This record gives sequence, structure tokens and C-alpha cells, in this order.
Amino acid sequence: MTSCDIVIVGGGLAGLTAAIELSKNYSVTLIEKNDYPSHKVCGEYISREVEPYLKTLGIDLNEMGLPMISKFSLSTVDGEAAKFDLPLGGFGISRYLLDLRLFQEAGSNGCHIVKDSVERINFENNSFTIHTKAGKSFHSAVCLGAYGKRSNLDHELERDFISDRSSWLAVKGHYRLAHFPDNLVALHNFRGGYAGISKVENGRVNFCYLADYQSFKQERNVNNFNRYVLRQNPFLANFLDQATPIFEKSLTIAQISFQRKELIKDHVMMCGDSAGLIHPLCGNGMAMAVHAAKIASEAIKSYLTDAKRDRSKMEREYSYRWNHTFRSRLTWSRRLQSVMLNRRLASAGMKMLAAYPFLATNLIKTTHGKPVVC
Repeated sequence: MTSCDIVIVGGGLAGLTAAIELSKNYSVTLIEKNDYPSHKVCGEYISREVEPYLKTLGIDLNEMGLPMISKFSLSTVDGEAAKFDLPLGGFGISRYLLDLRLFQEAGSNGCHIVKDSVERINFENNSFTIHTKAGKSFHSAVCLGAYGKRSNLDHELERDFISDRSSWLAVKGHYRLAHFPDNLVALHNFRGGYAGISKVENGRVNFCYLADYQSFKQERNVNNFNRYVLRQNPFLANFLDQATPIFEKSLTIAQISFQRKELIKDHVMMCGDSAGLIHPLCGNGMAMAVHAAKIASEAIKSYLTDAKRDRSKMEREYSYRWNHTFRSRLTWSRRLQSVMLNRRLASAGMKMLAAYPFLATNLIKTTHGKPVVC
């Protein structure tokens, strides 16, 4: 059995960010089942609110030659459209590149990174024993769950949301497109969902959409869905006519749940998508994962440096700060998605936003934060 201060289960944005922060002062083991680098289903837009914090971790987005995104366009199924300024803006960066840079930084900090899959987490005598598929065991004082949207571990831990089937799936691919602006993220509605388009590094265009599973099921596959559903929106039809796919096959992920999730389960602190998932139309999931990792890391450091090691205090501190920072954003994201997916409301909302652009600015601010104080 390997012992350490902290075990992080999952090596996505939240897990890797926490690994970098915590491995500066503590022994950290991160367990991730996938290889680095790899592509993931993601909108691949990261808000500038976490730019200062990432820089303290050794990740300087300004030095990576990334598209800087400052404009936002929106269209309804019928092609009604408007364009707005993004109050803070962000960067276009693929998960392939960002996860790799975070992985390299975590390794250089001394984080022990294990390629394996966690099957069981036991808490006893105020400490954790983590068991993996390969038959390894890890012992730690703290366990951080950062394993993503949905996992067999959620069943093992008997989390509330996992028993309900979700009706959402997502599809993502990279494309070549000659004339897509570097500074724009576009959101286009279609029947039963919406698609985001924006540039990432090396001139690639990320095309990622969220779709209702029942609507998708009727068309049976991605090609048919693109042809018969997405093309109903003239902007998406134009994109699909002109763009050349880079991936041999689109990436897909199903059973995406936007339900509330427990932040603490059997004393495992959940972080990133394991803690809660914002609707992708808000474009803030990547920044939220990074910011949540910072909040979790600070609570963990306070616990490990406290002679009394009051676990309940750590859990209360983390839960309070997470809810204070993100709960309102998640609530607003649910409301905005409900409007976006209602054809009549979306059309009325588009007319109002076009007439009063400051309303769009205020709505964007409801799902984003100010630059993270380091």
C-alpha cells in the first residue's frame, strides 16, 4: 500500500489544477485512467477570470499563441441572430493542449501520477484507502473526487443523481474553416439543442453541441443528425457546408447530468464536473473547474496545517465557498437553457437582446465571475 497526504481521483482540469497547487507542499497521488494528451468533449473556451491564477501555477495563457475571444454571437433555429461583446472574454484552447500542460506541470512539481482506474474508496479511522482496478491500494488523509461528469464510482458511492437517467448527449469535433474569426464564439440553436463554434490553437475550429437524446435517437447517428436537424439553422448549414473535419470520427459522450450533486460524499470532496456541471451555453465550465480546484486546495491546506485536523470544518469551509461562488451561476444557467430551447421564447429573447445589448452583457455576467484573486 502506498501512503501519501492526498489522493486525487481523476486527472481532468480540476484534478490536475489541484495536483499542481497541493504538490508544492504535500505528497500527492493523482490517479487517471486515460493517457495524456487526449481529446475530450468540451467547448474549449476558457474565461479570463482564471488567467491570473493559472499564471501562478506556471501556465501562462498569453504566451501560448491562443485565439483571444472577445465577441459572442447567438442565433435561433430560424436564423435570427445578434452579436455582443464579452465583458471579460477568454481564450480558445483545446483540452488536448491544456490538459497536457497541466499534466507536465503537476509532474514537475513531484506529483505521483498513476494510470489506473479507481473502483472503491473506503473511509475508516479518519483516513482513506483507495482501491484500483489493477489491484493497487493507496492510503491518504484526504481524497479529492475529480473524475468527471459520471463514473462507476458514483454508483459505488451511491450518489443521489446517478439513479436518474439523463436525456443529454454531446458531440465534438475539430474542423478546418477558412474564414472563421479568431475573436468569436458562436452559439447556434437547433431543435432539441445548441452548438458552439470557436477557434482553438493552430487555426483549428472546435464544433461542439449538446442534444436531447430522444431527438438524436430518431436520426440514429451523428451524420444523419447533422444533416437533418442541425442544418435547419442556416448558420449551422453554412458551417457544415464549408468546414472540413479533422477528426476521423466525432467524439461523443452521453448521460450528461445537470442535476445537483453532493459536494461531499462519504468524506470525499467532489471537485470540477463531479461537484456540479454548468450548462455549456454559458461557456464557463473550464474556468469553473480550475477555480473550484483552487477553493478545494485552500480548504485542504488549512486542514493539513491545523494541529486539530478538524475534517468537518474543512468540509464546511469547502461547501460554503463552492456554493457561494457557483450556486447562483448554475441556477442562472438552468434558466437560460430553458429559454434557449423554447423556440418561441428564444425568438422573443433574441429580439429583446438585439434591441437592448446591455441585457446580454448582464446575463453573461450572471454565469461568470471576476478575475480570481491569487
